[in-house]
Amino acid sequence: MHPLLLLLSLILPLAAASAPPLHESHLTKHHVPRKSNASSTAEYVEVTRPLPYDSLTPSCTLPVLSHTFGNTVDLPPTIANYSTPFNCTWTNAVLRFSAASNGSQYDRIAAVWLSGAELLRTSTPEPTPEGIFWSFRKDVTKYSSILRQSNLTLAVMLENVVNDVYTGVYRVNVTLLYYNVSNGTTNGTAAVNGRKSTIRKLKNNHHSVSLEWKNSSELNDNPADLIIPISAIGDEGFWFKIKSESDAVLQGIQIPLNTYKAVVEVYVSFHGNDEFWYTNPPDAYLEMNGLPTQRGHGAYREVLVKLDDNAVGSVIPFPVIFTGGINPLFWEPIVSIGAFDLPSYEIDITPFLGMLLDGKTHYFGLGVTDAISFWLVDANLHLWLDDKADKVQAGAIKYSDPSSCIERESKFYQLNGKFEIESKRESEFSGWVNSSAGNFTTFVKRKLKFENTIEFKLNGTEKKIEQEVKLTTEVKVSTITGIEISKVTVESKYPLEITTTNLPGSGDGNHTVITKLEQSLKEEKTVGRVKSKLTNTQKCYGWMSVQDHEVLSGSGSTDQSYSVNDSLGCYARKVSAEGGNITIDSENFLCGSAAI
Repeated sequence: MHPLLLLLSLILPLAAASAPPLHESHLTKHHVPRKSNASSTAEYVEVTRPLPYDSLTPSCTLPVLSHTFGNTVDLPPTIANYSTPFNCTWTNAVLRFSAASNGSQYDRIAAVWLSGAELLRTSTPEPTPEGIFWSFRKDVTKYSSILRQSNLTLAVMLENVVNDVYTGVYRVNVTLLYYNVSNGTTNGTAAVNGRKSTIRKLKNNHHSVSLEWKNSSELNDNPADLIIPISAIGDEGFWFKIKSESDAVLQGIQIPLNTYKAVVEVYVSFHGNDEFWYTNPPDAYLEMNGLPTQRGHGAYREVLVKLDDNAVGSVIPFPVIFTGGINPLFWEPIVSIGAFDLPSYEIDITPFLGMLLDGKTHYFGLGVTDAISFWLVDANLHLWLDDKADKVQAGAIKYSDPSSCIERESKFYQLNGKFEIESKRESEFSGWVNSSAGNFTTFVKRKLKFENTIEFKLNGTEKKIEQEVKLTTEVKVSTITGIEISKVTVESKYPLEITTTNLPGSGDGNHTVITKLEQSLKEEKTVGRVKSKLTNTQKCYGWMSVQDHEVLSGSGSTDQSYSVNDSLGCYARKVSAEGGNITIDSENFLCGSAAI
């Protein structure tokens, strides 16, 4: 046990059995006393790998938006005009998001859209009275087909509430950086305000074919020719707000008849009563114990993607924890995995082009299984076009409704209990496309496994969550004669463990919470004969004195280990933080060794 947790366990008596406090998960920290020497602003960071272009000088830099988000609740997104920079030769693009704030405030969700297509989903840290700032970069090369256009609208949504208590405003700058990366450094071909067709290389040889027919995880290496947003009209942001399972949304789209590849990219985040959906007990537990919370409906959520009436894919999202989550003192100045750059999820639907290429409108649907209020979901449809043909031929080879199985077990007596959920889903689709490059068949296999256990002990004052999600995706492309020209396999795992223990506090109406968290993002990828591996793990310990949703005092420590080994090389970083300060920070770029 962590020494701090052991000390608190010895000092504080067990909670009274009559009225255990709720396990609150979304808190603010502006009442926490600050060190007397804490007068300067602090930089907040999300630990990740530097982009390969960070050491290069951009061909051009385009400041797009500078805005202060004050009391913006119920207002439409802030907009700015966008045009691709004139006379700028570039192959790769990076979005830089920079912001600062001071005062007291909750964390806020935000997004950036260009012509209705989402480029970034992000969240803000909770500020301090002294002030904080942060800046990060995201590779947005996969959106090149939009970024090369002009007279478009860029929109940023950041709903914020400012009043006498919550005083923090967010000063945001959005900038685009354009790089001309020579061939051999990264995949890409230079172009001036236009891009070369991706279809031309397909005829040359099998090596060129494998470069172009890549899995959707390689979108930045081979950007689509056209991106169609699957999004809302924009008055309240371009995301769809889903409040229940029945809130599924549909959008009609007619795609070009010369499309030879298609990928759906899904953006998703979870809020309100479902912000910590993976910790929600069944409704029966809340009702039988008379608990005054609506954070229930069990701990299983799955984002479903449909094409007309056919399920074409699903996502169980990585459990991104915003900076007010679990223990806000964990997330200063290191934020949780994905908090600044929430992941998007890609589903290859090329096998369904036989259905889509009939010149008719087809309906793309998004929904969330077992959802309660609320989820923010939208998507981008990436399409690759054959510029040597007005129409390509396509057909399905194999489609069957994805098989799924969900098992739930619930046992509880009064406030103690254990709830377990196991789920499996498998799908296998294949279809052929006959373009000017030839006749190719795409096979897509997906296996999804989900396990979640929630256990309450000590009259409900101790709550432990254990969850693991494993997704294996295989995308293979072969010729009409059965010659395999590309194969990409990705195995992703994200285990999560959270323990919170409520103990009596020292004052009227407050209580002490001991918190422990461990989460990881693990990915192994094989592209042809090239393998890569990513491991990103955070371990957090701390305690808080809490009243309602306010942290009065406490402490938190976070240890993070990040390592990646892929075709670009190796990178490792270890960072530790405690009391709002980074105490250890080491990194290296050497393969076969870890950050010291």
